[in-house]
Amino acid sequence: MNSFLQFINPVLQQENVSGDRFKDLLLRLLDYGVLCRDESLTEQQYYDVFVRLESVVADYFDLLNIRILHDARFQFVRLVPPGARVPGLEDDNDTPFNGGLRSRLSQQDVAVVLVLRAEYDKALREGQIDEKGSVRLSLEALSIALKNLLHRQLPESITERRAAFRRLRQLRLIDYAGDDAIDQGDAWLRIRPLIVSFVSDEVLSSLREGTLPAADEESTEEAKFSEQGSMFSKPEHSIADGSTVTESDE
Repeated sequence: MNSFLQFINPVLQQENVSGDRFKDLLLRLLDYGVLCRDESLTEQQYYDVFVRLESVVADYFDLLNIRILHDARFQFVRLVPPGARVPGLEDDNDTPFNGGLRSRLSQQDVAVVLVLRAEYDKALREGQIDEKGSVRLSLEALSIALKNLLHRQLPESITERRAAFRRLRQLRLIDYAGDDAIDQGDAWLRIRPLIVSFVSDEVLSSLREGTLPAADEESTEEAKFSEQGSMFSKPEHSIADGSTVTESDE
């Protein structure tokens, strides 16, 4: 047995979790970088194991200077790379980081994330959130807000539009009925509360005041996942608050 597993084995036995299940949880977090309990039955099971072993999981990632953002109210977990600045989570080391653990987001993706954050904040102030902390937004409303705030449009190609929304769904920022729904102008999205940790209040204020730099300059908070959701992507572009995000080739 691995020496680390031997060390934590008493805790695993106490919580009735096998070593293989613990390793599966770590791999899931490293691969996806996020868990949302209401995403699927599989994710619910991983989240429930995480809650039972939170201190052990936190200690493991602390060795790598990776922090864990856990919202028990809305039941989601997010891994935060070293040096990344996330609203509601302090970085005691505050060390710069120029390696992996970052996301590949296109300029279009970044723009949509910014607008989603703005629409979430608007709904929050109006008290229009559900019991899970989510906000409903029509695709038409998103398109209008994107044009008004950033003078951008959603991808016209159905293939590109589907791919863009899939990426944001993998990051657990949004949820929707399926690809077919995205093809329809009257479709609805569900913005998850995790969006708050992706865009800082400073960036949100700049967006409202119209002083936000263009999307190809520094403009939003960091994200740490690749286009496939893995955490093992190399950063190439800083897009907010000293954090780094990579851009996919356009």
